[in-house]
Amino acid sequence: MEKERNLNALGKGEFDYDYQGDTLFFKVKEREYDFSLEIGNMVIDFDTEQFLVGIQVFNASEFFGLPKIVLRSLKHFQFKSKIDKGLLFLRLNFSAMIRNKLTNYQPMIQQKVGGNIPNSELVCTI
Repeated sequence: MEKERNLNALGKGEFDYDYQGDTLFFKVKEREYDFSLEIGNMVIDFDTEQFLVGIQVFNASEFFGLPKIVLRSLKHFQFKSKIDKGLLFLRLNFSAMIRNKLTNYQPMIQQKVGGNIPNSELVCTI
């Protein structure tokens, strides 16, 4: 049985949206980057302990079904990731201002990561 591995990054995250490139990026600060995997229109980054510590989403407005202007107005962000037996479960939680109203979004992404990525869990907030 594999030992449970958890990384608590509450308050240690940051995000950015590139309006021109339509790329949304989130990461855990102060983690040492090791390698990346490309999965569809996402690139996920891992640190030297093989925790998922960064996510880039290309064509983010299309991926999330939201206008670019909404993605540019993000106010809060959290992501939870779990890798279990080669499957990535990613829950994003973010808020954006739409017509002067704060609206919450909680997309869930499930992807096969393959490789030899060990099981792990992460919670990261901004």
